[in-house]
Amino acid sequence: MKQYLKLDEWSIIEEGFDPHNHEISESVFSIGNGFMGQRANFEEQYSGSSLQGSYMAGVYYPDKTRVGWWKNGYPEYFAKVLNSTNWIGIDVDVNGTSLDLAKCTVKDFVRVLNMKEGYLSRSFTAVMEDGKELKIEAVRFVSIVRHEIGSIRYSVAPLNFSGELTFTPYLDGDVKNKDSNYDEKFWLEVFKEAGQGTGALTIKTKKLDFHITSAMFYEILKNGEKLNLDAEIIEREKFVGNRVSVQVNEGEEVSLYKYVANVTSRNHGLGQLVEAAREVLNTAVQAGFNALLSEQATAWSDKWKESDIVIEGDVAAQQAIRFNIFQLNQTYSGEDDRLNIGPKGFTGEKYGGSTYWDTEAYCLPFYLSTADSSISRNLLIYRYKHLEKAKENAKKLGFTKGALYPMVTMNGEECHNEWEITFEEIHRNGAIAYAIYNYVNYTGDFAYLGQYGLEVLAEISRFWEQRVNYVPAKDQYVMLGVTGPNEYENNVNNNWYTNRIACWTMEYTLDVLNYLEQNEPERYTELVGKLNLQEEETTKWQDIINKMYYPVDTERGIFLQQDGFLDKELVQVKDLDPKHLPLNQNWSWDRILRSVYIKQADVLQGLFFLGDRYDLDTKKRNFDFYEPFTVHESSLSPCVHSILACELGYQEKAYEMYLRTSRLDLDNYNNDTEDGCHTTSMAGTWMSVVHGFGGLRVKDGVLHLNPFVPGHWTSFSFKVMFRGSRLKVNVTDKEIIVLNETDIPAVISLNGKEHTISGMGDVKVAR
Repeated sequence: MKQYLKLDEWSIIEEGFDPHNHEISESVFSIGNGFMGQRANFEEQYSGSSLQGSYMAGVYYPDKTRVGWWKNGYPEYFAKVLNSTNWIGIDVDVNGTSLDLAKCTVKDFVRVLNMKEGYLSRSFTAVMEDGKELKIEAVRFVSIVRHEIGSIRYSVAPLNFSGELTFTPYLDGDVKNKDSNYDEKFWLEVFKEAGQGTGALTIKTKKLDFHITSAMFYEILKNGEKLNLDAEIIEREKFVGNRVSVQVNEGEEVSLYKYVANVTSRNHGLGQLVEAAREVLNTAVQAGFNALLSEQATAWSDKWKESDIVIEGDVAAQQAIRFNIFQLNQTYSGEDDRLNIGPKGFTGEKYGGSTYWDTEAYCLPFYLSTADSSISRNLLIYRYKHLEKAKENAKKLGFTKGALYPMVTMNGEECHNEWEITFEEIHRNGAIAYAIYNYVNYTGDFAYLGQYGLEVLAEISRFWEQRVNYVPAKDQYVMLGVTGPNEYENNVNNNWYTNRIACWTMEYTLDVLNYLEQNEPERYTELVGKLNLQEEETTKWQDIINKMYYPVDTERGIFLQQDGFLDKELVQVKDLDPKHLPLNQNWSWDRILRSVYIKQADVLQGLFFLGDRYDLDTKKRNFDFYEPFTVHESSLSPCVHSILACELGYQEKAYEMYLRTSRLDLDNYNNDTEDGCHTTSMAGTWMSVVHGFGGLRVKDGVLHLNPFVPGHWTSFSFKVMFRGSRLKVNVTDKEIIVLNETDIPAVISLNGKEHTISGMGDVKVAR
C-alpha cells in the first residue's frame, strides 16, 4: 500500500513530483467520456518512465496469440484496445532547451483531478539546467457533452528571465502498445495535412480496417491577447504539427489553447472522416475553451445528481467512493450497445480493454441503480448480439450444441490464451445468465425475456447439459476439470460455485419458459420453434438440477470449494509471514496452486449471488471458514466480502473490506495501479456501500433496504433509480429518511416494513 495522494472530498490531489509515482498517477488521474479516454501523460516531453495512453472505445486489434506451445482450441489472437493518436502533445522549448520534467528541477508541483466538474489540472515551477524558472499551468478534459472533443489550456510564464518560448502542438499516430505480443506497431498512415494553426491525421489499423481521424486547432494568447504568429509546418510519417515561437518578458503569461476532435470509422463513413472531424472541431472552437469547460461542469453536475454517495465523518471513504463513481461514469455511458466495459476502462492496457464476466457480475448493478434502464439493457444486448459467436465457441471445444460465452472478448470470439482460464473458467456463463435475472428482477422489464433473454438462457443451459458427467454408481451429475472464481486453483473437479450456478441457470431457464408459456403464449411457441427446443432437453435439465453433486463438509457445515479442498494444509493468512504477500509476486505458481489460499470469493460468490436461497447461519459458517484463507489478490474480492460481512453483522470486517476495495488504486494496495485502474471492481465498491451498508435487495418487485452506519462514519446517503423513481436514502445513527425525487410513487421495504412513498414524498423511520 502506497499513500501519497492528499485526502479531499471532491478531488484527487498530488502534491510534489516523484517520478517513482508517475505511472501510478497516470492511471489514477485518467480522464474519459465513454467514447475515448486519456491517461494522465504530460503534454510536454517527458523522458522518464511513462505509459502513453490515448484510447478510442471499440477500436481494437487482434494481436496474434503468443504462447510457448499451441493447443487445439487456442484462440488465434488476443484483442487489444489500441493506444491511438497522441492528441495532447505540446512540446515546449525555452531558448532552445526542451522542457522535460525528467531533466529539470520541479518545484510546487500539484496535479488535481477535479471530479465534481470533470477536468484534470496541473501546475508546477520548472527550473531549467541554466537556472531559468518558469511557471506552468495546464487544464484539460474530454467532453462528456461532445463525445469526440478534447481540449487543453496550457499556460507558461517565465519567472526570472525574458526570452523565447517555442511551442509545438502536434498529433502523433506513430504509437505502439506496451503489451504488444511481438512489439509490433498496429497503425498505418492514411492521410495527413497541416496548416497554420491546424492539423489533421488519419491512421488505420493493419487489421480490421478501423480508421481514426484526429483534427486539431490551436491559438496562442499573451497576457490574454490573441497573437497572430507564423508557424513552421511539420509533417512526417503519422505526425503533423506546428512549431511557433513567442518572445516573452519576465512575468508575462503565454497560453496555448488546443482543441482536438477524434472521430472513428465506427461512427462515420471512411470518406467522411476528415470532414466530420473538422466539423466537430469547428463547433468546439466556436464555443471556446471556457464555454466547453462550463458545459462540462454542468453535465457532471447532472451525473452527480443521479449517482453521488455522500459519507459524513470519513474523508478517505468519501474521496474513494466518488473516485470510483467518477471513473465508472467516465468509462461507460451506455449509449452504444456495441460497447462494453474493460477491467481497466480507458486507464491502461492490461487485459487488453476487453470484456470479461466482470461486467455482468459487478458492473450491471451500478448502472441499474444510477441510470435509465436502457443503459443496463444495452449491456445485456451486447451479449445477445454475440450469441451466435458464443455457440461457435462451444463448437470449437467439441460441444454439439449450446453456447459458451468467451472469458475475454471484443466481438464475441474468445481471445484469451491461458488454458486454465480459457477452457475451464466456464462459470462466466452463469454470470451472464444471472445478469438477465438481475436486470429483469430489478427493472420489472419482463418483456426482455421474450425479446432476447430466453434465447441466451436456453443456449447456456444446453451448454451446461453437455458439460456435466452422469455417474451411474452415484446416480449423480458431476462437473470435471474446471477453474472456479478462485484462480489459485486450476483443473479441479466439482467446484461448488460452478456446479451451483450451472443448476441455478437451468432452474431459471425453466422458470422463464413457464412464465412465457403462461403470459406470452404466442411468443413462447415462436421461440420454442426458433430454438428447436425439445421436451427431452428440459427434462434432462430438471434431472441435472435434482441430481447435481455438491461437495460439502458436514462436520463444519460448509460447502467445499471443490473436491479435496480439505486435503490442503489449512494455515490461515494471518499466520503467514507478511513477506510472502502478495503471493502472486512472491510464490511460484506451483506453490500457489497447492496452497489453501484463495484469490477471491468463490463459494462466497455463490452465497452473494444466490443470497435468497441460504439462511444467515449457512452464510456465517462459510464466511467464517473461507475468509481467513482469502488473500484478496483479485480486485473483485473485497467488495463481495464487504457485502456479506454487512449482512452478517461483521461491521469492522465490512469496513475494512470496503476501504480496501474503494482505495485499491488510490493507495495502490496490490502494487499494480501503474497498469491502469481496476475499473470493474469500482462497481463492486459502489455495491459495498449500497448493497452492503445500505442493505439493498429486490424481492418480489419491492425494493428492500436494511441499512446501518459504519462506526467510522456519522451518516451516509446514496441515490438509486428503481422502476422510474429516483430515491435518495439518508442514513444516520438515529433514523433513515427516503426521499422520492420524482413524481412516480415507489413501494419500498425499510427494515422489513413496507412503505409507499408518493411522488416527491418521503418516509422517515427511526433506527
